[in-house]
Amino acid sequence: QVQLVESGGGLVQPGGSLRLSCAASGSGFSFFRMGWYRQAPGKERELVASITSGGTTNYVDSVKGRFTISRDNAKNTMYLQMNSLKPEDTAAYYCNADRIMSWGKDMYWGQGTQVTVSS
Repeated sequence: QVQLVESGGGLVQPGGSLRLSCAASGSGFSFFRMGWYRQAPGKERELVASITSGGTTNYVDSVKGRFTISRDNAKNTMYLQMNSLKPEDTAAYYCNADRIMSWGKDMYWGQGTQVTVSS
């Protein structure tokens, strides 16, 4: 069992920066693929960025060059550095952990943290 807790959301002006953190408790953090998803009101949840256990990263086109995902396996923590924020980045951001097991996919979600980009 893994518990995920996000932090770092808030209100920021356009062009500003925020750093989200996702702290994981439980065992096996280093074996999980980790991801940040976001969901804006009236829209579907989308994958923003992911990082594999080996450190390979992937980003949705709309955040490439502005967001950076990273992980610190020693601290059981994942981060999302968000720069040059735009109003369209406003959403609830969720931390996700998943791995493939012999019986299927083992997946966990955090409770979410709100990011609002507004002047």
